[in-house]
Amino acid sequence: MAENTEHRPPRRRGLRIALFALAGVVLVGAGLGGLAYWKLNGNIRSVDISGQLGTARPPASTGGAFNVLVLGSDSRSGDNGNLAGGETGDTARSDTAMVVHVNQAHTAASVVSIPRDTLVPRPACTGTGGKQVAAARSAMFNSAYEVGGPACAVKTAEQLTGMRMDHFVEVDFAGFAAMIDAIGGVDVTTTVAIDDEDSGLHLDPGDHHLGGEQALAFVRTRHGVGDGSDLGRIELQQEMVRAMLGQVGALGLAANPVAMWKLGDQLTSSLTTDSDLASVGALVGLAQTIKKIGPDQLTMVTLPVVYSVSDPNRVVPKNPDAQQLWAALRGDGAVPQSVLAEQPTNPAQADPSSGPSAHPSGGPSARASASAARSARPTAVDGGAE
Repeated sequence: MAENTEHRPPRRRGLRIALFALAGVVLVGAGLGGLAYWKLNGNIRSVDISGQLGTARPPASTGGAFNVLVLGSDSRSGDNGNLAGGETGDTARSDTAMVVHVNQAHTAASVVSIPRDTLVPRPACTGTGGKQVAAARSAMFNSAYEVGGPACAVKTAEQLTGMRMDHFVEVDFAGFAAMIDAIGGVDVTTTVAIDDEDSGLHLDPGDHHLGGEQALAFVRTRHGVGDGSDLGRIELQQEMVRAMLGQVGALGLAANPVAMWKLGDQLTSSLTTDSDLASVGALVGLAQTIKKIGPDQLTMVTLPVVYSVSDPNRVVPKNPDAQQLWAALRGDGAVPQSVLAEQPTNPAQADPSSGPSAHPSGGPSARASASAARSARPTAVDGGAE
């Protein structure tokens, strides 16, 4: 939904500070010597998206506007282990997906969250190890990453949006938790109890300070609050972004080189990017490019969806709303008012006394009343903490 800044004071100014945090890390690294800078650069993992996809893509962005696909991977490899509950296995999917569009003047950005269970046409891809993956007429959006890795996820996003994904950024479970711990945790407020056995998160109503693992559980919880749907979880993820920015703003990084170095080390260690963005210099350049984008110039929405006729546990883009949203961004325009008007609410910020209300797009209400909501509609989208 459009960011309401009327009642969000000074902590939201952390957005601008966060954009410069990495730039500050570079300065600290330079002061500590070339070895420190080299270490930060070596932390970043990269994928040659352009080399894998070739030229069969939407045209490159022009005039200064650009798009970034941001993914949160649910990989359980390495340090990810069994973080945040849910099923474990050898595969990984894009548990969180956001398309970030920065306008030509670099003065505003729109962030569109794509529900992971959205059924979309998935194009043919070349998977890991060169294995060819056949196209699918209807597949969950997050399956593209599972079968073909980052390049297939980018290709699927480009087909869905009609826009070139100029950059790609991925963070996994362990990386996200480590970043939260590096900034000293985050503060969140919930007006309702959250009790989710799948994610392992148990919070009473009130204010809470969350460490890395709890923050990860917060952004992955779904069954412990609201109606158990992925749409409500997306709202929790957007709330966590606000909390992170507020905490970064309170750190006073410019006067605390040790904290700045720790954050920079965790940040670069947590990222996988496209090859063009895989250096501290490139990331700092990106931050400089969007330095004019403050909280008042950021709009966060969820892709309009409705439940699928063929599978009530999945959703499909709601047209013409979804088409109008992508068309507006392709034309470097603002998110349409019709899309802003039908956004879900944050289940953690619901009025505990209010019952469920139908979501305008035909999806579930995100208001807190899990048992009532579940009895009034089909099974929640997907299962588990996944």
